[in-house]
Amino acid sequence: MMPVVLHFGLGAFHRAHQAVYTEDAGGWQIEAVSMRDPTLADAVNGQAGYTLVTRTPDGPVLRQIKGITRGHALSRGAGPIADRLADPDVHVVTVTITEKGYGLDRATGGPDQAHPTMSHDLAHPGDPRGLIGTLLLGLDRRRAAGTGPLTIICCDNLPDNGAVLSGLLRQTAQITHPDLIGWIDDNCTFPATMVDRITPATTPETTELVKAQTGRDDPLAIETEPFTQWVIEDRFAGPIPDWHAAGAQIVDDVAPYEMMKLRMLNGAHSTLAYMGLLAGHACVRDVMGDATLAPCIRAVMDTAGRTLPADLETGAYADALMERFANPSIAHRCQQIAMDGSQKMPQRIFATARDALAKDIDVAALADATAAWLTYLATADTVDDPLAEAICSAARADDPVARIADVAGLGCRDVLEHPIWQDAVRQALARRGAQH
Repeated sequence: MMPVVLHFGLGAFHRAHQAVYTEDAGGWQIEAVSMRDPTLADAVNGQAGYTLVTRTPDGPVLRQIKGITRGHALSRGAGPIADRLADPDVHVVTVTITEKGYGLDRATGGPDQAHPTMSHDLAHPGDPRGLIGTLLLGLDRRRAAGTGPLTIICCDNLPDNGAVLSGLLRQTAQITHPDLIGWIDDNCTFPATMVDRITPATTPETTELVKAQTGRDDPLAIETEPFTQWVIEDRFAGPIPDWHAAGAQIVDDVAPYEMMKLRMLNGAHSTLAYMGLLAGHACVRDVMGDATLAPCIRAVMDTAGRTLPADLETGAYADALMERFANPSIAHRCQQIAMDGSQKMPQRIFATARDALAKDIDVAALADATAAWLTYLATADTVDDPLAEAICSAARADDPVARIADVAGLGCRDVLEHPIWQDAVRQALARRGAQH
């Protein structure tokens, strides 16, 4: 039996990123948990692998990925998944469930008791529906079985994501499994990571291309860009796949890589999504072809770069990002990036603004990004966000800049209430209003 990575979050990003690294490392298999949609797990179990389409400027390159050998559906019950967590063949857990999936209270670092899934799991720890509850149920069974240590790796865009996941797990355990905390401390590690690969949502064009090239319908087919990066903190509880041989960087400190990516790539991504949608653009490449908007995207990168350590090559990184975003073969939709802005803007834009204000760096570009977000919230027909009602109400108020700071669960109140920041965002909103 091969050793197993148990992965939570059977989405496109995992299939384009960690699954590829693990297959290239050799000698391991992945069992992947679909958090909501059981059809994804059924598709994994019903076919041998899936097609990865890499969109290069010279044309698409197709590859079959076969490393995900089994799918689980959390919606059908956490018990079987908790049993897998107790199995001695499982040495590593990886997670990509997006920022909103954790049920995290950003103010405390603990469980958000207003989050529907987290609220259920706190009340019913023996029958969880979310990641944290399922992990705790499985770790409790692993302890009872005497199985041994486990490495748990968060791959979502959360600052210091290993520590965030560790803290959330422990604070939740204080409520539901207090006797488990000591075992977690002794047996589990939570390496920080940084992940990077632009992965648009699959479109009918993707599936049609795959069928034309392979002769098969493939509901798991995905497309991605040529660039890929995975930086992992060297802190493992036991054996891991040879990800280093597959191209991952195993480092002592992930923080500089993480901060540069969050602030420059992700911050620019959110900016172009909202500015692009407001300008009527569908895809990232369209925004980058807009002579008015492209300089705004670069300005966010350059401002973010000035908040980062001086030894990072932020100018070269920004140049590479501008080229990647403009890739004409990648149809990365602005609407996909615009989802869940309340979960993304705090670490992508507001944290950058905090450091910029402290260093007396002009925040106009970041304020422009925020003004675009607020305008989008105020004018969009529908907003896909866990805080949609609160943030849209704030954005439509007479003074959205003041009101957005009061939204519970958004965090970064020190930034959002800073007078220089508020003045900059109000000016950006005024400029935006004058343009329309």
